[in-house]
Amino acid sequence: MTLYKRREIFSSFSVKVGIVFSRIGLSPNQWTFLTIVPAIIALYFLVEKQFLVAAIFFIISAFIDLVDGSVARVMGKTSRLGAYLDTIMDRYVEGVIVFALLFSGLPGFYLPAYAWIFIYIFGSLMTTYAKSAAKEKELVYEELKGGLLERAERMVILFIGILLASIQPVYLTYVIVILAVLSNISALQRIWIATRE
Repeated sequence: MTLYKRREIFSSFSVKVGIVFSRIGLSPNQWTFLTIVPAIIALYFLVEKQFLVAAIFFIISAFIDLVDGSVARVMGKTSRLGAYLDTIMDRYVEGVIVFALLFSGLPGFYLPAYAWIFIYIFGSLMTTYAKSAAKEKELVYEELKGGLLERAERMVILFIGILLASIQPVYLTYVIVILAVLSNISALQRIWIATRE
């Protein structure tokens, strides 16, 4: 199946989600703010080392993140403000989950786990900042994209890591190491793209 066809299937699914959840009566922006609630619950279970339950709430948060955009499109309420709030809440959700990892007692791998977590979140922030700074300094005129990992890919990999931690916590450490390396490579790729532009 081609990527184009997969995108069509996802778009069709998004429309169905929007139709169903628009009947609840919440605005797209209210759905956006709701994404933080299951993320905070996931934080609690990560700290308690109940990784499987944490993964469930993490995926619920990700699903609500899909709902807000789907509802906005179905209701014809897409806006710059909504897109902005969605981006902000995305970073808060990622921050909450990564913060929880600091207290989940993960074993180290050559470096302490907290060092890898810091390198990962720094790379994540730099990936985002490389994009916004390029636009702010007028190096590019369209939104800068590219790099190995965007937020969606980071979240999928992190979700897999949390699931694996329910089998053996060190697996999550390995995943964080991978994220630490790849997120910083992604940031460097975006910096390279911006300077080439």
